[in-house]
Amino acid sequence: MPRVTLSTLCTSVITRRCHINWVILDSDWEGEFCRVAESHPRVRAYVKNHNLGLEVPYRYGSEMRKYIPDFIVLVDDGHGDDDLLHLIVEIKGYRREDAKEKKSIMETYWVPGVNHTAQYGRWAFAEFTEVYQIEADFKAKVESEFSKMIEGIVKGAA
Repeated sequence: MPRVTLSTLCTSVITRRCHINWVILDSDWEGEFCRVAESHPRVRAYVKNHNLGLEVPYRYGSEMRKYIPDFIVLVDDGHGDDDLLHLIVEIKGYRREDAKEKKSIMETYWVPGVNHTAQYGRWAFAEFTEVYQIEADFKAKVESEFSKMIEGIVKGAA
């Protein structure tokens, strides 16, 4: 196997729940998210979306752009290991107008559209905008998805 050597000025963290043993960080906030993902009991795996090809086209004004989300997280939300939730995570400090448009596209079109096809698993989107709230907000998002699963079972049984 060829050896790859590279250097970077970016900060990185060692991971246990990522198929890549290092995550290169664009910010300290992303480092905090990795700490949260590594320690959350429902996270099965996660990866930084760098050169993975997950891009979402969107229009900002009259210009077509591509949105590249920060992370993809596999979450056990109660459906079992064969049906893990794919949670797209965006870490955002300052929110310019284009960030609002990206969030809107993901929640209004992309996630519902991909879920409707039922070919690529189940997907959800979360944007974290407060570094000191990432852990609580992530926990709330995971619990919300788990609650949706429980509600679906209860409705199905009724």
